Amino acid sequence: MLIFHFGSKERLWIEIVQTVEQRQIALLGEILPDPSRPVGEAMRAYWKHISDPRLWPNERLFFELYGQALQGRPYTAELLDGIVEKWLDPLAEINMSLGVSPPLARAHARLGVAVTRGLLLDLLATGDAAGVDAAMDAFISVYETWLEHAPQAAR
Repeated sequence: MLIFHFGSKERLWIEIVQTVEQRQIALLGEILPDPSRPVGEAMRAYWKHISDPRLWPNERLFFELYGQALQGRPYTAELLDGIVEKWLDPLAEINMSLGVSPPLARAHARLGVAVTRGLLLDLLATGDAAGVDAAMDAFISVYETWLEHAPQAAR
């Protein structure tokens, strides 16, 4: 029945990855733009969620299929459609709500996606949760400091 509905086992995997991605993007709206919560606290809460060991099987599947798509495997090609871009608008909106200009908000969104994915890959490869958490905390601290001290014109 699954093959009938999805066409192949590989297509089912792609659907799983895309569904998990959609859920993680939706969760951004619940965690990050809460104006009563300091941005660093919200970012740390999202990191705690996304790096939870219960999500590791989904994240391993994501990186496996992402790698296959980058190699041009036909059944994974559609995964690359919007793999970064679908994150940019919601993250840029959050940045703009913090007073960051639209072009810079989008650049910061892309940086956030890259750092998060890179640290998740590090976490899955090494299992060094403490080291990866410290690196994410450093990234968040830099962002908090920038938000606090950047002149309005630089935002």
